[in-house]
Amino acid sequence: MRQNKYKNRLTRWLIEIAIFVVAIFVLFIGIGYFWIKPVGSVLSHKDWHSALTQKRLNYVAIGDSLTEGVGDQTDQGGFVPLLANTLDDHYGISVVSQNFGVSGNTSTQIYKRMTTQKKIQSAIKKADLITITVGGNDVMKVIRTELANLSEKSFVKPAKTYQKQIEAIFDDIRQYNSEAPVYVLGIYNPFYLNFPEITQMQTIIDDWNRATQESVAKQKKMYFVPINDLLYRGIAGTEGITSSGEGTQTIANNALFEEDHFHPNNIGYQIMSDAVAEAYKEHVNEK
Repeated sequence: MRQNKYKNRLTRWLIEIAIFVVAIFVLFIGIGYFWIKPVGSVLSHKDWHSALTQKRLNYVAIGDSLTEGVGDQTDQGGFVPLLANTLDDHYGISVVSQNFGVSGNTSTQIYKRMTTQKKIQSAIKKADLITITVGGNDVMKVIRTELANLSEKSFVKPAKTYQKQIEAIFDDIRQYNSEAPVYVLGIYNPFYLNFPEITQMQTIIDDWNRATQESVAKQKKMYFVPINDLLYRGIAGTEGITSSGEGTQTIANNALFEEDHFHPNNIGYQIMSDAVAEAYKEHVNEK
């Protein structure tokens, strides 16, 4: 009798422990779900499952001064940390970024770094997200070398060379990583502020962006992010050049860095970050 009583107590005790363990397990699963995938998130099932296992997103930024963050007075790195923080906040997952931006780099120089630096290649292999800024210095190189006789025709041959170079950049990325989404930011036209006499510059920028977009469209999970219209005239569409007395001109664009009227300022980089974040939101559910 006493033995049966002991067995009954032991059985109840084991059942209570089992119920407690199951309850704790369910609680942690629920907390993990809502932490990783907040209400309103657009993470796909695949992304959610990946987040459960790794709880981080590896973000690699490649490019020129726009990636490096020249003009960012906080010295944080331009749009790169802003984008990382936005994705972190929205999707509830730790975003770890690596910035491989070098001021002044042309497409040729960016490609050379990618094909010779093991650190960049290793980062690309592990990347879950990649952004690229390229092209502004290629345009600037044409302006500097052809300034004395600069015309719209001066950009035709360099544009073709540039398109071949960025296609090589895209192919190199896909050699190391075939799945990570890649966001290629277009170039914008700050040149009208420093070279107002070159009235065809906007047409030239449009042509280069169109060629880049065509090259991007040939790639899988690669997206073009236009930023020219967002930065060209500044915030609220403010024109960048105003004339004043005695033929003098006042240069002002509240999205650009005041010291050079070329690179974005903090506000400009926030605009760029928002543009990429919006593009990411649109494409994140694609298979």
